[in-house]
Amino acid sequence: MQKIKPKKIHIISIGGSIMHDLAINLKSNGNFITGSDDKIYDPARKNLRIHNILPKKLGYYKNNIKNNLDFVIIGMHTKNNNIELKEAKKLNIPIFSYPEYIKKLSQNKQRIVIAGSHGKTTITSIIMHVLKFYKKDFDYLVGAKVNGFNKNVKLSNSPIIIIEGDEYLTSPLDKKPKFLNYDHHIVLISGIEWDHFNVFNTFKKYLKQFKNLVKITPKAGEIIYNENDENIKNILENDIDENINKIPYSELLFIKKYGKTLLINKNKKIPIKIFGKHNMQNLAGAQKVLNQLGIENKLFYKAIKTFKLPHQRLEILHDESNKKIFRDFAHSPSKLKSTINAVKNQYKKKLLSIYELHSSSSLNKKFLPAYKNSISESDYSIIYISSKILFERNLDKILNSDIKNFFNVSNFKICRNPNDLLKHISNNKFVDFNFLFMSSGNFDGFSIKEFIQKN
Repeated sequence: MQKIKPKKIHIISIGGSIMHDLAINLKSNGNFITGSDDKIYDPARKNLRIHNILPKKLGYYKNNIKNNLDFVIIGMHTKNNNIELKEAKKLNIPIFSYPEYIKKLSQNKQRIVIAGSHGKTTITSIIMHVLKFYKKDFDYLVGAKVNGFNKNVKLSNSPIIIIEGDEYLTSPLDKKPKFLNYDHHIVLISGIEWDHFNVFNTFKKYLKQFKNLVKITPKAGEIIYNENDENIKNILENDIDENINKIPYSELLFIKKYGKTLLINKNKKIPIKIFGKHNMQNLAGAQKVLNQLGIENKLFYKAIKTFKLPHQRLEILHDESNKKIFRDFAHSPSKLKSTINAVKNQYKKKLLSIYELHSSSSLNKKFLPAYKNSISESDYSIIYISSKILFERNLDKILNSDIKNFFNVSNFKICRNPNDLLKHISNNKFVDFNFLFMSSGNFDGFSIKEFIQKN
């Protein structure tokens, strides 16, 4: 980064995956960093300790905010009544959300934002992989651990930055989606499917956020979009400046052979380490972005042979001929459907899907009808609903009959605690099944790896 005077920065909610990496990056660039949070788990806890910025005690305290601070950065989990946030306001200390601060530090960069209801992390990671393969200098912000990269955030003097752009709210002080803060030059939109019901309680409100994203694209900017998504196509027909370059993509041509996926390019067959139609779409979108950054298709196909999916994106935890066990971050209806479809089509074997209703949207009965037929390709399904989380969030109990009606499924079981889950998946009737665990949570701490070791 530019040689500037070191800043004194306090980060409220420092324990998040992005926030703690941001803190480490800022300290490594010579700044003086302090932080606070009420919950910090590994690997964030370990990483903060290594860099000597782990808070001495958990919690938020008024005396953490000093007059000599240059500014405060707040995470999205910071509450409006946070005592440190209130003190920073009282002392007139500048306050930034992390998207605002990323924009501030990337004023002179080409900003590429990857948006959409699904596939953001995978597309971002593909772009990062290819740029690194060719030793291109770039910064990035991504929401999961990417193979070949130690951190989720890199900020330097690089001329471009690749940003995974989330549509969730920025902070308690800024109620617009994060992706509206970055002022992109290039934006990719992978698909639009109603999500974040707890914030956008109608699809119309959710769709409006993407309309706003399209509208802030500058003249001579680029919008790269999935041409198979009708919601995106409708927006681009009605809400776009004619001077903006629209670049559609579909999916890369591929075949399956002996359980492997091969891309087809000019009669050449290129073996890759990922599978599923949705991932062929993700590859196609990333390829279009990389074309804009000077990476020709020939170079793209060479680099992509070594790409591996990010952490918990169709991650293979157990790979034997008689059984394969997968873990995926899928939580929305379209993600469930595409992930199940990918495993079923790649491996011609019966599939047990284990899905945890964990997000605020998925645990809301008004949103549950959106899951209709999302798991119907599974041969058997286990729906995990944490009694603990329902109690902690003061939510209504979801009955077995609710699941049967909303999901339109008959071959299923409901589990409400880890012991229940272990009992059901250990049933001998699943001995010849592949297993697919899907959740944005962790099944109340259930250890899939420990289950694999014992079975």
